Amino acid sequence: MWSLRLGFAATIALTAQCATALRLGNLHGSFKTTKALKNDITLDSPNIKECNFSVPVDHFHNDTQYEPHSDDFFSLRYFLDISHYKPGGPVIVIQGGEAPATYRSQGLVNGIGPILAKATGGIVLVMEHRYYGTSFPVPDLSVENYRFLTTEQAVADAAYFAQHVEFPGLEGKNLTSAATPWIMWGGSYGGAYAAISRKLYPEAYWGAISSSGVTIAIEDYWAFAEATRLFAPGNCSTALEETTHVVDVALFNTNTTKASVIKKLFGYRTSYDTARFAGSIMHPISALQGESWVHGENDDTLDRYCATITSPKLMYPNQESNRRLAEQLVKDAGYGADAATTLLNYVGLNGHDNDQESDQEIEHYNKTSVLQRRELDDSGSWFYQTCTQWGYTITGSGVPKDIPNIVSRAVTLDQARASCKRAFGINHPPNVESINRLGGENFSSSRLAIIDGKQDPWRGATPHRIGANPDRKSTTDEPFILLDYATHHWDEDDVPASQYGPGYPPKQIVDIHNQEVAFVKAWIEEFHQSRI
Repeated sequence: MWSLRLGFAATIALTAQCATALRLGNLHGSFKTTKALKNDITLDSPNIKECNFSVPVDHFHNDTQYEPHSDDFFSLRYFLDISHYKPGGPVIVIQGGEAPATYRSQGLVNGIGPILAKATGGIVLVMEHRYYGTSFPVPDLSVENYRFLTTEQAVADAAYFAQHVEFPGLEGKNLTSAATPWIMWGGSYGGAYAAISRKLYPEAYWGAISSSGVTIAIEDYWAFAEATRLFAPGNCSTALEETTHVVDVALFNTNTTKASVIKKLFGYRTSYDTARFAGSIMHPISALQGESWVHGENDDTLDRYCATITSPKLMYPNQESNRRLAEQLVKDAGYGADAATTLLNYVGLNGHDNDQESDQEIEHYNKTSVLQRRELDDSGSWFYQTCTQWGYTITGSGVPKDIPNIVSRAVTLDQARASCKRAFGINHPPNVESINRLGGENFSSSRLAIIDGKQDPWRGATPHRIGANPDRKSTTDEPFILLDYATHHWDEDDVPASQYGPGYPPKQIVDIHNQEVAFVKAWIEEFHQSRI
């Protein structure tokens, strides 16, 4: 998604000690990704209009978790393109997920939305998720006012929208879900949202495509790092495993001076918090998520990082003075002296040569939260969702003992839980069962497509997780497709037709787009036949 939390610092865009919810993109240390989130763009297409529609703040007046209840309505933003519409065509909804709708609205120019709309004579729109962008159902962000931010309330927004909206430019036409097939596409969390919408509100959404849809909520998502461990190029996986092992041997050594030695080697004060240190020197496990088949958008962080850490040459000559120290550390971990070069390259990639956070800065961090400000801002929204329902804390401590880890075992759930308590006063684990009761790894529904990438770090939270559903068949009614090679919702993107050429887009992308058009057309035909 873009988002996960690090058992200690990190999901991808918000970084913090003890796992704040981050949007996948940030890396610790000196080796940064070249790409995080796509930048919002100013839409210059005359066919795309920014619109708003009023939906209820509170859909569930019988549920005590939303007390005090509200009878108010709020403006849910969406971006609309009706230029492809022909009578009888569907409404294609692109779910914005855990980001402002502007992030995905650029896909109304080139992307899966217009691909489907052009093929079916459909309307296409990007729908914003409550508590993101401009779609806030509350006047400020006190902790109490986050109570309406649940996936249940959010998918109810989508159902209400489909059942009541009248589109500007098509006034007088009944294009609600009672008379028109509505198809939702979502990627990542938005993919789970699409799947849940189809299951809970089949009368509103005739079909849905869940692309990299994380239908499994997991508090300790240690498996996020598995994609990097399994699919890193060349012999990089071995280097990641061995360097992490060297760090852990030092951090957990009965000789406590070893922990001080490894921290000092990386340029940290010996008194620096061990969990924070371990998270700060983490390998770029989120980089695969940033890979893209689109020219100019690919994040090659992992390739560059691996080329450096596996080099037989010392890529950072200033680290040569630390060779004897490195040789002792790798020896402690059971490796030969030649492994010292790999360790020193790791230090060069992630180490510091400047002063670390002062004790005062750390104390200030521990007493404050990005959420103490109350103005409407979506930077804490996904964090709240992970604290309350979704989890997705990346740890090393959760890795089974029989699997080599590439995240230090000093990275634990404790820091994530502390962050949730500090930010929201939450003293309990996220209620993952509120999501998993709907199907989890066995999530299915008629006219629901499950599409995932084999190399996606989020695959472990989908029905395509390794070892799950080996005998599940793909059908027109329930497409079940694993793309290889692909990472995170690669079917979302497209490029102008003028850029098409031999091998571009890649065959697996051309194929999946054709498949999506074919089964969506079949679903739409089924809708119209059911009305005869």
